[in-house]
Amino acid sequence: MSDELDLTPTARELARLVRGTREDQLGHRTPCPAYTVADLVDHVRELTVAFTRAATKEPATGDAAPGGGAARSLDAVREEVAAGLDRLAAAWAEPAAYEGRTWAGPVELSAPEAALVALDEITVHAWDLAVATGQEYAADPAAVEACTGFAASFVPPAGALADDAGLFGPPVAVAEDASPLDRLVGLTGRDPGWGR
Repeated sequence: MSDELDLTPTARELARLVRGTREDQLGHRTPCPAYTVADLVDHVRELTVAFTRAATKEPATGDAAPGGGAARSLDAVREEVAAGLDRLAAAWAEPAAYEGRTWAGPVELSAPEAALVALDEITVHAWDLAVATGQEYAADPAAVEACTGFAASFVPPAGALADDAGLFGPPVAVAEDASPLDRLVGLTGRDPGWGR
């Protein structure tokens, strides 16, 4: 069995959701208690840089693209994030990305683990953004399945933040007949009914 994952469907869907985010929604709450929609979009921008570097084994230099504090138009931010998601998916499409160990920010982990964390980040944050902005989310079933297995067995690596702004808060119970996406969302500490 291969460790390689296809991040492309989820990256494209998250890019679509980012492009569909309106200016008047930037201050809205999200299922991540510490994040507004603007904060979440900036977090996605940052994680695309970190996990693209993890795939290419490029060391972090502290020179990530302009952050959320920089005065930029929403259109520019949308396109920057979408381009970053394209680069992320392309980087993890390379077989060499899965070789050896790598770093994602301050955390060292195996390259296949880094790919799974990246997929989980974009899969779950796509849901966060969709529900916060009232957009439909067409989650990739293969990504949801892979991320559910990861979330169910997750043990934070040494040096990782304990909570990562709620990504792995205490699991939320879901109905036995819950959809696969709702089960994943519950495992990551989110209420699948958030915002409904």
